[in-house]
Amino acid sequence: MMRRVLLAVAAAALLAGCAGGPFGGANFAPGATRDAVIARMGPPQRVFRLPNGERLEYSQQPWGQQAYMVDFDSSGRLVQMQQVLNENNFYRIELNKWTRDDVEREFGRPAKIDRVSSWAGPIMTYRWRDRVNTDMFYWVYLDGNNVVRRAHPGIDVINAPDPKV
Repeated sequence: MMRRVLLAVAAAALLAGCAGGPFGGANFAPGATRDAVIARMGPPQRVFRLPNGERLEYSQQPWGQQAYMVDFDSSGRLVQMQQVLNENNFYRIELNKWTRDDVEREFGRPAKIDRVSSWAGPIMTYRWRDRVNTDMFYWVYLDGNNVVRRAHPGIDVINAPDPKV
């Protein structure tokens, strides 16, 4: 019985943390310091070097549907903070030009990486939610040299509404 209560409390805490995204509803004004963001948000999953600063990754993957990228200039001041897993951003991917590093810099680590017999390279899968609140996947197909060759969205059919209803 006690174990069930503890599991329920843990699940509720996890859901509460996901509800507001990794920022828990926090907004930072441009110019906020890197230290202030990390003090409130905690350490990022990864840090990417940018030409004029750096990007911090705060992602809910593999099970969540949001990933926030927080960009700072070279002096450590906030330039922008955005949730990047959305249709407009995915359509920025340039086939035959972007690499796995480019994709991960823009969207963070994927929810999973698969291999299938009909494709020679790895397939990166991102979970996201579209404008009408449909659970979605976005697949990025890489070749053996980690260059993006295909990319497209698809509905997360496991969570799709029952068409009979």
